[in-house]
Amino acid sequence: MELLLKFFGEGKDLNALQMSDRGIVMFFIALILIRISGRRSFGVRSPLDNIITISLGAIMSRAVVGASDFAPVVVCCFVIVLLHRFIGWLIASSKPFGRFIEGEKILLFEDGMFKKENMKKALVCQEDLMQGVRKSALTEDMGKIEKVYMERNGEISAIKK
Repeated sequence: MELLLKFFGEGKDLNALQMSDRGIVMFFIALILIRISGRRSFGVRSPLDNIITISLGAIMSRAVVGASDFAPVVVCCFVIVLLHRFIGWLIASSKPFGRFIEGEKILLFEDGMFKKENMKKALVCQEDLMQGVRKSALTEDMGKIEKVYMERNGEISAIKK
């Protein structure tokens, strides 16, 4: 026990080595938690997925700097990861639940016309839309584009004719 206190410290009075030791342990715990959470948490980048990233970072930092006890922080992070995984499963299993949590895709361009009302709803301007078209369709020629959507994760995607 004395050896653990020497390496990891106790409370908020930590030296650089103790904080570094805690950081190393939290790094490996984070890897385990991300593996449990699944690829979705750092791949899809929907608002739900961003919540887990922000929450885990904020909570885990408390253990590194000694603002909270180590074990409760790890347990809390584990619960958040399991909740995220469960909600992800519900989204994949239920279209209505998925629409409720992540919303619907929004049509921004169709038949050569910008859908101004939908662009306002999506909070994007024409230049934002064009940036998405250049990125996803690799063109600026809107004559080659059939439809443009704001996806559920906030990305703009274009379908070529």
